[in-house]
Amino acid sequence: MKIKKGDTVQAIAGAYSGKTGKVLQVIRETNRIVVEGLNLRKKHTRAKREGQKGQVVEFPASMHWSNVMIVCPKCGKASRMARTLTEGETSARTCKKCHQVID
Repeated sequence: MKIKKGDTVQAIAGAYSGKTGKVLQVIRETNRIVVEGLNLRKKHTRAKREGQKGQVVEFPASMHWSNVMIVCPKCGKASRMARTLTEGETSARTCKKCHQVID
């Protein structure tokens, strides 16, 4: 998977398309990611003690990684990524638009 925790991504499909957020969690087994502020769901919680009220908690749910594009920190645009070999035969992620190394 080309997306890592901490990357800034932009949604390209679904109800949140066009919005950006930071990746909070990457779930490699199911090819899903959790993005801050995107794909928000509501969960109703029960009151824990007597006299306390229940609450509605909003949290980001996971989404498939193919529904987002990484935002290049150099040019600030959502773009595809490429793997290029750098010095010492190590692989680095690069932006397809500005050809700069992302990490």
